[in-house]
Amino acid sequence: MMLEVKNVSVEVSGRLILQGVDMHIRKGEVVVLFGPNGSGKSTLLKTIMGFEGYKVISGEILLGETRIDGLPVEERVKLGLGLMYQHPPQVRGVKLAQIAGRLSGNAGLIKEMSERLSLSSHLSRDINMGFSGGEMKRSELFQLILQDPGLLLLDEPESGVDLENISVMGKVLDGYLKEEGKSALIITHTGYILDYINARKGCVMIDGKMWCVGRPKEIFENIRERGYDKCMGCDDRAQSAR
Repeated sequence: MMLEVKNVSVEVSGRLILQGVDMHIRKGEVVVLFGPNGSGKSTLLKTIMGFEGYKVISGEILLGETRIDGLPVEERVKLGLGLMYQHPPQVRGVKLAQIAGRLSGNAGLIKEMSERLSLSSHLSRDINMGFSGGEMKRSELFQLILQDPGLLLLDEPESGVDLENISVMGKVLDGYLKEEGKSALIITHTGYILDYINARKGCVMIDGKMWCVGRPKEIFENIRERGYDKCMGCDDRAQSAR
C-alpha cells in the first residue's frame, strides 16, 4: 500500500470533523473523493499532510510501512507526500523560477513542464502574484510535479478554473501519473477532471464519514441525478474505501 488511513477521527478547534475514516490507496492508484461542502474532504488531506490544528484523536495513518500521524509536515514531505492547494497562497518576493530550482535540479524538466503548462513567461514573476485563477492552479501543479512526490494530494484542482485550463492541467497530470507510476488522491466537485485522468476508484465522504466506493464516473452521475442523500443508503457502505 502507498497510503492507509485506519479508523481515523480528527478534531479541529475542539470540533469532531472526521469520524472513523478508513481508506487505502495502492501504489500507482488514483482515487477520487466526492462529497458536499463541509463534509471533511479537505480536512482529510490536511490531516494526511500533518497541518497544524488537525488533531488525530484515534486511529493511524501509514505511508508505506511508516506511521506518519504525529510526524511534522516536513518529514511527511520527505517521505513522499505532496499537496496541491485548493486556494494557493501568494508569495511576494520569491520568483516562480526560484522555487522551481529549489524543488528540482533538473533544468530540462523545469523547462518542459513550464512550457506544457504555459508558464514559461511566469517564471520571472513572484509566485501567484497577479496570477489569474487558472494561472495559479497551473503554477500549483507545476510545483507539485517538480517536487516529485510518491503520493499526490489534489484539493479541487479544477475549482474556479475555466475548461481550457482544466484541459491543460488534466492532460499534463494524467501523463505524469501514468509515466511515473504515481499514486493520487483527488477531491472534485465538478467532475471535469474525470474526463482526463484514469481513476478507477471513487469514494464519497458525508459528515466526516466514508459512505461508499465504486467507479468514479458512475458515482458522479448518480450524485448528479439523485444527490448525496442516496449515497448514505448505498449498499457499498460497509466496504467503504477498502
